[in-house]
Amino acid sequence: MALQGQEEIGEQIEEAGDPQQDVSISPVEQQPEGPEVEVGDQLLLPWDHFSAWLHCICVVGFDLELGQAVEVIYPHHSNLTDKEKTSICYLSFPDSNSGCLGDTQFCFRFRQALGRRTSLRCFLDQFDRDAPVYLKRDPGHYYGYVYFRQVRDKSLKRGYFQKSLVLISKLPYVTFFHSLLQLIAPEYFEKQEPCLEAACNDIDRWPVPSPGKTLILPIMGVVLKVRIPTCSDKPGTTQLAQAAQSDTQVSVVLPSIYEVELFRCFSPVFFHIQMLWELVLLGEALVVMAPSPAESSETVLALVSCISPLRYCSDFRPYFTIHDSEFKEYTTRTQAPPSVILGVTNPFFAKTLQHWPHIIRIGDMKQAGDIAKPVKVKKLKNLKTLDSKPGVYSAYKPFLNKDEEIIRQLQKGIQQKRPSAAQNAILRRYFLELTQSFIIPLERYVASLMPLQKSISPWKSPPQLRPFNQEEFMKTLEKAGPQLTSRLKGDWIGLYRQFLRSPNFDGWFRTRRKEMTQKLEALHLEALCDEDLLLRIQKHTEVETVDLVLKLKDKLLQAEQEQLPVKVGTLARLRTHIEAIILTLPEDLQAILQKSGTS
Repeated sequence: MALQGQEEIGEQIEEAGDPQQDVSISPVEQQPEGPEVEVGDQLLLPWDHFSAWLHCICVVGFDLELGQAVEVIYPHHSNLTDKEKTSICYLSFPDSNSGCLGDTQFCFRFRQALGRRTSLRCFLDQFDRDAPVYLKRDPGHYYGYVYFRQVRDKSLKRGYFQKSLVLISKLPYVTFFHSLLQLIAPEYFEKQEPCLEAACNDIDRWPVPSPGKTLILPIMGVVLKVRIPTCSDKPGTTQLAQAAQSDTQVSVVLPSIYEVELFRCFSPVFFHIQMLWELVLLGEALVVMAPSPAESSETVLALVSCISPLRYCSDFRPYFTIHDSEFKEYTTRTQAPPSVILGVTNPFFAKTLQHWPHIIRIGDMKQAGDIAKPVKVKKLKNLKTLDSKPGVYSAYKPFLNKDEEIIRQLQKGIQQKRPSAAQNAILRRYFLELTQSFIIPLERYVASLMPLQKSISPWKSPPQLRPFNQEEFMKTLEKAGPQLTSRLKGDWIGLYRQFLRSPNFDGWFRTRRKEMTQKLEALHLEALCDEDLLLRIQKHTEVETVDLVLKLKDKLLQAEQEQLPVKVGTLARLRTHIEAIILTLPEDLQAILQKSGTS
């Protein structure tokens, strides 16, 4: 829907298009011809179902001469560029300074090669439109979900067995893919490649990840039950996949496919959660220094999610290394740090990034029952090494007054041994209400930029939206600002002014503008369908009638491609109008127009 109620925040950020340069193609485009499977209106080839979930699965091992190397890519036809393989190699292992004995799971994110195309593009876009903004496919990046094993092995020259199993995907389903790895990885380390083949064949038989649907997903003898959220879900509520009596074959019911443990992630910087919310909202340059990739990636993902249901529109790297292709770009001192959140573990970054304005130092994450001690924001000059004390190092002065109530509420929960799931829910609800209080005045003002419906004429182009006027918006805050829904005091005006200059506002407003423009197009189409077009063409010449048919076909094609939010039956009525008009023309023209698509 293009316009929403004033109390709902369900923005959808339009994904950027793929670059044009051809470098590589998706696995599905390299497949030999095989039997097609019909799903809805789509014909799916072998491996299309797999490609809807994953790009590929990689095994990264350690070679004494070569260092990290991709040993296996499955399915074998999967395509990765050399640059993508290099990124996966370095990001799939903890830094040499991180002592991760045993099994470790973490997540990374890296840029995809320019020009990668996929034959599933239109099909997946259809499902993407129904997904919440924070669960849409990433247009320019891949996620890597890692299961790393490091154990002592005297039979190996280096004395250690070191290997990672990595799932490469466009989907930010963090919890789901980590759960999937917990099933696949231990089996793989025991049975090797035949296990991967079995797992990939299972995934290729899964239904596609359709928002709003509860899915049954068999994998290697285990059956998962999950629900993919949809953009129509009420923000802040989770419609869980519930276990039912009929689920006799279901082994695991995952309550969420994406939520990280917010309370545990923020426990080391517990007293600064509100300031961190402001920094993320404004797209400030942030670096998280942590002892392991697991802790750095969880913290970065928690930061990105704290402004939900707004989408974080800048870059973020849950785990970033000195070997990353963007290392020089992000660490240069010749310009201000970019709008990005980096998660790092190498002590080298303490020196390289000490000019960054905001640094979060994470020690070993405490258990949910441990009580954090109040720590003031520290000055950046006090951060010299990665061994510096945990805390937030920044000169930033928050716009809003500190909310002591949420701190007391969570501390009380710790003392009373409240379950971690409940603590997570309290913190998630706090961030949601804070974000909604901030965004509702913007939603209300942007809705006022929409032209009145009575100004829409079927015989004129749809009217344009009024431009966003910053000062006009600021004037609305006096009577309809965040004070209506939030108890917090402070410089809300200053926070809004800063936000309007941020990538997060730009991404949010571009999407709202597109949604509203599509709504105007839909209203214009409905007005056109309400007209007696046969009566209208009686005054037209034959050439004008042909021109009208071609224009109506163009509008029909646009409505279908963009999935305009028209009333049910509108497109069917338009097709009927077109056919009726064509029948008034000579037979030779009828034949031409019935075959033609667009002008």
